[in-house]
Amino acid sequence: MRIALVMSLAWQDYRADARLSACTVLALVAVIAPLLVLFGLKFGLVGSLTERLERDPAVREVIPMGGGRFSAGFIDELARRPDVAFALPRTRQIAATADLSLPTSDQTVNVEMIPTAVGDPLLGDTLPATELDRVLLSQTAAEKLGAKPGDWLDAAFTRQFSGRAQAQRTRLQVTAVLPLEAFGRDAIFASTELLEAVEDYRDGRAVDAFGWPGDAPGANEQRVFPAFRLYARNLDDVEPLRLYFAEQHLLVSTRAQTIAQVKSLSRNLSLVFWVIATLAVVGAVAAVFASALAAVERKRRELSVLRLLGFSTGALLLFVVLQALYSGVLAVVISFVLYGLAERGLNLLFVQVPGEYASHLLIRHYCVALLAALGASALAAALGGWRVARIEASEGIRDV
Repeated sequence: MRIALVMSLAWQDYRADARLSACTVLALVAVIAPLLVLFGLKFGLVGSLTERLERDPAVREVIPMGGGRFSAGFIDELARRPDVAFALPRTRQIAATADLSLPTSDQTVNVEMIPTAVGDPLLGDTLPATELDRVLLSQTAAEKLGAKPGDWLDAAFTRQFSGRAQAQRTRLQVTAVLPLEAFGRDAIFASTELLEAVEDYRDGRAVDAFGWPGDAPGANEQRVFPAFRLYARNLDDVEPLRLYFAEQHLLVSTRAQTIAQVKSLSRNLSLVFWVIATLAVVGAVAAVFASALAAVERKRRELSVLRLLGFSTGALLLFVVLQALYSGVLAVVISFVLYGLAERGLNLLFVQVPGEYASHLLIRHYCVALLAALGASALAAALGGWRVARIEASEGIRDV
């Protein structure tokens, strides 16, 4: 009951002193609102850049440089690493090409063949081609051929064997056409088995799956791959993977520098924000502290009367702190409204890509801002209101 009474009295006095209360609120708004805008810009810009990198699988790709010799077992071990999202062997690029055409057209397009499997980051939600005669077609190749999902393509593979030019043909069905953002060159995404079959044929070996003639493969011959497709699980895993391959004396190409630049930007913006925030909060605490001191001096008679009525020092201090909290709550609400308007304006002006933000805050950021503002206000008011302990009930009696 005593706390409820103190809260009611503090609010009534706060309303009666509306002009000074409004000045305190506006002083806090002048600190909180710019900080919200500054942090919103920092979080929005860095968050959008990070999300853009995370959405682009090419940023997480690790590309082996030069001709390597990798066994299927080694690549399987890579795929099982916790920092690897996808790993698949690649055949020689010079052997991984095909000439495609529609049966009803004379248009021929030479495309590269890329191995794919379940979990391929480039495919997104598209199901991969797992059967030998099923492929996914890139958009540029589909446009040149005039092909669509469900069409059958004639695929031709040429080779030089025993000094003679030879060719074999087979039919491949298009199961899906990948969007341009997934892959921007002429290509088909096929199962690893199809690429291995084409490489065997071009190496002069027989391919039983298609009935293509050639030399019989060695009984104990193990396939060695010159490269692989590998994607890190997230952005933070790219650099550790690069270091791992460096320890294995394998040269790889990554986008680690681009990722490092974004992280450096985030650190620098965070440093700037916290420097400005610290200076602003110190100023706000000093203002609330001075306001509380002035309020105690200005209301000594009223506070002494409360002491005379039996209010303790703690209750009087609570009276001062509550008024600071009222100012803090009003200031935060006004600051949130102003930030909301600023956020909308900044995003309309500077954002051209849907789903990205120039300025953005999450619910947890609003909660932290509210708690920080109220905590700083309460602490400053408590420090400034300590002088209520010196107020005696006799002061109220003398003034009666």
